[in-house]
Amino acid sequence: MKFSYGHTRAACYLGYVSQAIINNLGPLLFLTFHRQFSVSLQNLAFLVVLNFTVQLLVDLAAVHFVDRIGYRAAALAAHVCCVAGLCGMGILPFILPDPYWGLLIAVFVNALGGGLLEVIVSPIVEALPTDHKAAAMSLLHSFYCWGVVGVVLLSTVYFNLIGIDNWRWLPMLWALLPLGTVFLFAAVPLKTLIGESREAVPLRELSVKRLFIFLFLMMICSGASEQAMSQWASLFAEAGLRVSKTLGDILGPCAFAVLMGLARVFFGMQKSGGDERRRLSGILLGAGILCVLSYLVTVFSPWPLLSLAGCALCGFSVGVMWPGTFSLASRIFPLGGTAMFAVLALAGDVGCAAGPGLVGTVMNGTTFKTGILMAIFFPLVLTAGNFALRRSIIRRNHSSAGGVS
Repeated sequence: MKFSYGHTRAACYLGYVSQAIINNLGPLLFLTFHRQFSVSLQNLAFLVVLNFTVQLLVDLAAVHFVDRIGYRAAALAAHVCCVAGLCGMGILPFILPDPYWGLLIAVFVNALGGGLLEVIVSPIVEALPTDHKAAAMSLLHSFYCWGVVGVVLLSTVYFNLIGIDNWRWLPMLWALLPLGTVFLFAAVPLKTLIGESREAVPLRELSVKRLFIFLFLMMICSGASEQAMSQWASLFAEAGLRVSKTLGDILGPCAFAVLMGLARVFFGMQKSGGDERRRLSGILLGAGILCVLSYLVTVFSPWPLLSLAGCALCGFSVGVMWPGTFSLASRIFPLGGTAMFAVLALAGDVGCAAGPGLVGTVMNGTTFKTGILMAIFFPLVLTAGNFALRRSIIRRNHSSAGGVS
């Protein structure tokens, strides 16, 4: 069988589905871990922090080795780690003296795979021959959302048919998807992001540019705004809002992911025109404001269903943050190369660890709603940072046109 770039794109889509599995399957089982293994809320929060901290460390290391070993080797290694980590989640807690250590090891191995996927999948798609880069990037990131939807819905079906007490077999069933993707990535054609006639801007030069610093901070807040809600939505709905696990998972993390995916598809369908940098920064500014409002609705609504609606609305608001910032960075720094994507992914993972970690720590000493409320700090900072970046872009455009800056 002859593989085309269409198969490469499909492999990348499945790569983000694999990342959705390793990031979101564990949180669906948090209350089960708490009850079955007596894992405290603070230790559950540390599982999230460990996951994204390891991913960001992989992002940082990948700056130095991904271009050397090549995209294919990195993609294969990433999916092998996902398979091993998911299988470990269902096995290690039951064979080690301390079940929590089994969960820690499984999360660590999964995070190695997730970190590599985050670094390589976006530049692989960015390098594919297409005229609609922003649309392709947004559609790619939407598959993370559809992966979350699949994880929540199919896992819910499993829990209802097989029983939550038999959860240990579920991670091993999910491991079949990254296992199949290993064979796909072994065969598909790949292109590098920087062509032979172009040389990437050195990372040291990028890191001192003000616009890149804004983008870096925006990625931190994007990851934190998304995962602070996503990682705790299931437990918050069940224990904080007192709704059933099935209803809470469907109207909480599942609805969150559906609207996040729809936002990314809608963003990808928008036609580019005029100053693409101003257009993207305007979309991100609106997303930040909407995210703040969704957090307020989730926390302060007196009705559980409206709180869950706020959670879902948060998914729509954060949907464009990550791919939109990636696309904006590639427009401002078109020669940023793989290293730029890796550093931005690192920033996103800093936020992915910080957001849920802050929520879990606050929850452990106060209430569930207070923990969620603390995370509003991140979309507020993202909105302020994007406003400053947008003003800088406008001033630069005026300067280029001979206007007054």
